[in-house]
Amino acid sequence: MSINLRKDPRTMFPDFIEWFEEPFLTMRPSLGQPIRIEDYTEDGRYVVRAEIAGIDPEEDLEVTVGAGYLTISARRSSTVEDRHRSEFRYGSFRRTIELPAGADSDDVTADYANGILTVKVGLKGEEKEIAKKIQVTVR
Repeated sequence: MSINLRKDPRTMFPDFIEWFEEPFLTMRPSLGQPIRIEDYTEDGRYVVRAEIAGIDPEEDLEVTVGAGYLTISARRSSTVEDRHRSEFRYGSFRRTIELPAGADSDDVTADYANGILTVKVGLKGEEKEIAKKIQVTVR
């Protein structure tokens, strides 16, 4: 249920590039989704699990919900130094996910453990059918 809020108009085939995972996304990093997620429904709640390792969740993680969307924003900066070399990684990441029909924005919890963010959103009532078959009358 995740969506891209805007497409990159500079590419001839933007959807084709999205089929590829690493290392091809490093050629056009603006097209990649830096936060990998999985989503499902469990016990009457919509669950989103996001892989965000290597951050301090108290300072570098923000989860917002509203207008039918869930947004996960994270910031990462780390430096590794030893006697002969040093490395650094940094960047900001954001992922917006469309919430299912009946999502209750007042009933949201978020937990972070072992590099995985788990967000649970309560669902009001039963989920309605997305598509309804209509009988066609032939004359």
